[in-house]
Amino acid sequence: MKPIIEVARRIGIDEDDLELYGKYKAKLSSTLWDKVKGNSDGKLILVTAMNPTPAGEGKTLTTIGLSQALNLIGKQTIAALREPSLGPCMGMKGGATGSGRAQIVPHDDINLHFTGDLHAISSAHNLLSAMLDNHLFHGNSLRINPQQVLWKRAVDMNDRALRNIVVGLQQGTVREDGYMITVASEIMAILCLSENLTDLRNRLGNIIVAYNYEGKAVTAKDLEADAAMTVLLKNALQPNLVQTIEHTPVIVHGGPFANIAHGCSSVIGTKLGLKLADYVVTEAGFGADLGAEKFFHIKCRKAGLNPSAAVLVVTVKALKYNGGVTRNELGAENLAAITAGFGNVEKHIENLRSFGVPVLVAINHFASDTEAEIGHLQSLLKQIGVNAVVSDVWEQGGQGGAELATQLVNLIEQEPSQFHYLYDERDSIPAKLDTLVKQVYGGAGYQLSTKAKRAIQKIEAIGADRLPLCIAKTQYSFSDNPKLLGRPEGFTMSIKDVQLSAGAEFIVVLTGDIMTMPGLPQVPQAVKLDIDAQGNIMNLE
Repeated sequence: MKPIIEVARRIGIDEDDLELYGKYKAKLSSTLWDKVKGNSDGKLILVTAMNPTPAGEGKTLTTIGLSQALNLIGKQTIAALREPSLGPCMGMKGGATGSGRAQIVPHDDINLHFTGDLHAISSAHNLLSAMLDNHLFHGNSLRINPQQVLWKRAVDMNDRALRNIVVGLQQGTVREDGYMITVASEIMAILCLSENLTDLRNRLGNIIVAYNYEGKAVTAKDLEADAAMTVLLKNALQPNLVQTIEHTPVIVHGGPFANIAHGCSSVIGTKLGLKLADYVVTEAGFGADLGAEKFFHIKCRKAGLNPSAAVLVVTVKALKYNGGVTRNELGAENLAAITAGFGNVEKHIENLRSFGVPVLVAINHFASDTEAEIGHLQSLLKQIGVNAVVSDVWEQGGQGGAELATQLVNLIEQEPSQFHYLYDERDSIPAKLDTLVKQVYGGAGYQLSTKAKRAIQKIEAIGADRLPLCIAKTQYSFSDNPKLLGRPEGFTMSIKDVQLSAGAEFIVVLTGDIMTMPGLPQVPQAVKLDIDAQGNIMNLE
């Protein structure tokens, strides 16, 4: 690693605009924006992927490798990524800093406590929870109905035992409550969508925590919690600067999941990157049906961003998995399975093109891929008019992505983006749902539970239905059933609840069996972690 001061200097950031967290990490000052806001914007590249499979697709890996490759071919480039959550680090997925020759460093710090942003978000979230119950204890002058409390507690860990709890047993108002993982908190979404400290405070104040006995919404501002929450988040709002192993600058800031939140890094970090570089390469969580759709409809809409292109990460293994091959047999050559699973990739490409952005496919290369399989996949993609480039960034770093970077630059120059949305946020909730279910997911329609119908009526009654939707659904399928792989069609999506995130300014639609507090697997990643007598951490992957 190079000292972060040197990395910052490469993109025109003076030491005075860095708040150092040791030699290799820094926060960018709150005054940096005023110095660079007059600069012209660079080009924004979204890296997304097909639906995730057990083999892993390498979306973050490709984002990092592509940013290195663009710098290698002479394009001033910054990567913009989300912060990892301790839940996946200790759970099933492990860390989220790339691997091989395409990773961000110091990866142990980034995957664990980093600069404390997620701790600050947890603290602000639980401060609001405490002030809510404290208000109930001290007379409840706002006449909050304990049966209509919406605000749960949060912890940055997978802990299924906390999904449903009872609070107030010894003192206070006894009521049912629960926890969500911090990355699903509305405060995480708010932090990532806020433009500045004032915007942050206003959004925090608009959080609806409960309804009173008259059916009126009670907000964080009503509880007078917004100022203190903003104080706790003051430093967390500043983006973090680190580097790749090839010294490409990386802004790592915010970390909402894409299956239960909007899955994008911060607006502040992205906008700063666009003022500091020719290209900003960012990613959005899970498959394009979740991450890319929310990146376009929520982040780009709210921040006024105009993406220049999308790179869709595809793997031979994932195609074979979607074509019916079991996990244990993915290493064997199988051209028929690639053909059978191709519908998944084809649908993602159709969706990305429907937003008006040019699309390039990156085939993330695994050692077990055969030349015949790669050639077959490229042939299938060529038949639908999509160029596909083999990416070898895991093994070769930026050099392994040079062809991908070159083809991307050519694509942007030859095919200017005609970016647009698929729905107007002023459309009704049912109309927006209809667009997403039928156009993006390929379903026949959706079915609302009684709870969801009542929630929509309540949102409409307070005039808050003219907001974009944030669909919470399984990442493994276009549908709400994780077992429906490939390109399912004709399904009916089950909508079990609809929740208003008034501070984040979107409406969360919960489908199928999705939940906001994951659990640990039978053998969590935490059991593999180790540390030696010198403090070196091992097996954090």
